[in-house]
Amino acid sequence: MPADNVREDIRTFLTSRRARITPKEAGLPDFGGRRQVSGLRRSEVAQLATISVEYYTRIERGNVGSVSEEILDSLAAALHLDDVERAHLAALVRAANTPHRTTDRDGGTSHVRTSLQQVLDAMTQAAAFVRNAHLDILATNAPARALYAEALDTPEQPPNLARFVFLDPRARRFYRDWDRIAHDAVGSLRTEAARTPTNTDLADLTDELINASGEFAQRWDAHDVEYYRSGQQRFHHPDIGDLDLDYDALEVSADPGLTIVTYTLAPASPHALTFARLQNH
Repeated sequence: MPADNVREDIRTFLTSRRARITPKEAGLPDFGGRRQVSGLRRSEVAQLATISVEYYTRIERGNVGSVSEEILDSLAAALHLDDVERAHLAALVRAANTPHRTTDRDGGTSHVRTSLQQVLDAMTQAAAFVRNAHLDILATNAPARALYAEALDTPEQPPNLARFVFLDPRARRFYRDWDRIAHDAVGSLRTEAARTPTNTDLADLTDELINASGEFAQRWDAHDVEYYRSGQQRFHHPDIGDLDLDYDALEVSADPGLTIVTYTLAPASPHALTFARLQNH
């Protein structure tokens, strides 16, 4: 990603974050009258972060050469950034300040070691797959192949979860909470784009999705970021029905960029029998 693009990402991210906070939410007095901006003004962000308006304006324009961790912490507090957003802003600042060599697959590793496949196959009571930071599914165990049969049914190899979510109409039936899945997918790619700004494969993927899906384009422009870590995911499998599964995303320390995603179910769950059918599907 060219330096100008990184600076633009900093600008749009910061302006979108201050636009969502009202003076009342920020603890500032409201003197009434009509405001010409939604959310906080630059001067109010500067006041909250205890920096000058001129300095904040330079930061918002992407001129971040002298920005310290302390300043980032102050901005994070002023803009009510969560941990993911704080890390995203720091990644954008690093990208703006670090010369990069263009790469094809930084974060988009496509090789899965034999021993990692063995780990998946040993998980007989869980559906599990390996994905990279581009959301490509690179390896699966048998229950995951049964669960994600529709997502895996694609001519593009390796299958990509973002393409499935936004370009395959079956996804809206498969994910019973499609809106949250869509948010998480875009947020994960936004996070990775800041971490690897010169990654041409990732840029090609996001450009493809922006051009093919107005929904993706709108969410991409919102600059929301997300880490897919743990929680519950609600599925509707075309053959066996509804499944509410607990998921965990486990980073593979030996293979940077790879994550094992597991889906499990408590034995007392009302979907236990359905999950057992999936394991034998």
